[in-house]
Amino acid sequence: MSRRGLAAVSSVLDQAASSATNILVLVLAARLSSASGFADFSMVYVTFSVLLGLNMAYVGQTVVLEKDEERLGAVCRSSLAFTAAASAAAGVLLAVVGLAVPGAAGRAFLALGLVLPLVLVQDGLRYCFSALRTPERALAADALRLVCVVAALLLQPEGASAGRLVLVWGVSALPALALGLVLLRPYVRGSAADLRPYLRRGHLGQRFVVEFAVGNGSSQLAVLGLGLFATPLAVGALRGATTLFGPLNVLFNSANAFGPPVVGRASGKRGVVRLTVAMGAVLAALGAGWGAVLYALPERLGRQLLGDTWAAASALLPATGAQYAVMGLGTCALLTLRVLNPRATLSLQVVFSLLSVALLLGGYALAGVTGAAWGLAAGSALKAAAAWLRVSRLPAARAPESPVTTAV
Repeated sequence: MSRRGLAAVSSVLDQAASSATNILVLVLAARLSSASGFADFSMVYVTFSVLLGLNMAYVGQTVVLEKDEERLGAVCRSSLAFTAAASAAAGVLLAVVGLAVPGAAGRAFLALGLVLPLVLVQDGLRYCFSALRTPERALAADALRLVCVVAALLLQPEGASAGRLVLVWGVSALPALALGLVLLRPYVRGSAADLRPYLRRGHLGQRFVVEFAVGNGSSQLAVLGLGLFATPLAVGALRGATTLFGPLNVLFNSANAFGPPVVGRASGKRGVVRLTVAMGAVLAALGAGWGAVLYALPERLGRQLLGDTWAAASALLPATGAQYAVMGLGTCALLTLRVLNPRATLSLQVVFSLLSVALLLGGYALAGVTGAAWGLAAGSALKAAAAWLRVSRLPAARAPESPVTTAV
């Protein structure tokens, strides 16, 4: 296997390990906790997920877009130093909130404040290894993280409090953090950390934070809006159908998070577009194929996957499969823009995320939950078309930009 092929496989496996960690943490916490305890744990974990996404947008995305190989060591050291400082500050605020909130929920937030720097810095190492084009090192650290967190949670007694589970979950990141820092050391030796670019007005991560906020906010708004008009069965069917496409989400996230260093090695706009078009075609084929496989599943197997929700969710699979097929094309169009012109993605994300919400609600008004699913597919198709149109209008040659200092 070529070096590029090994890097691509390692990136996908690393994203799969990270996703599996998140899933297993929730599953084990649910098994160990009471209903109220898991509710407290879930609130804390949602808070962590938001902070993780913000750090990925503000720091991680700018790291993987760095083009100057001579600066990579300094960029990686600076990104981890900023993540450590910012997460420590956020941890102090969470600890204060935890002390102010009475009961088990307060103790759980206090525990999150204590371990937040450990888990965010450990996650930040993934982007450093991606930028350095050594994703196999990220895979080694994240595989160790998966093993340690599962082992640590399995050792906890049934009925363990949310605060205890959060603390164990966070401390279990230490071995993976230590391994990651050891693996990174040869690349950052002799480099100095500089936090000033992250504090300047115009840091490119500010745009990516807005994209993250809009994307996540619009998806939550869509669910909330549908819940106001639709029956719980309709909402459950839509969520059940999208849940079945979880493996594709792993691939899309890998392309977004770790694709820029690989794609950025192509020569010029033509080389980048040729590579991303091929990636988009593969992802689109996988989306359509996965949808066809799910649609052909016998009802017995479908019920084992989704229980009673299967009957309603299976009717949405053609629309959801179409949505994921065009999402593959759209993901690679946005990846192209991230590499060639990072400032071009914000307006697309804002406009078409909101348009998808409108199409979902309009589709439901016209044809029920099936219409809502096709509305989401239409929104994804329009977003992909607009992104590729913007790619086609980019000049043939662009001077490399330094993502940390690009103006907003």
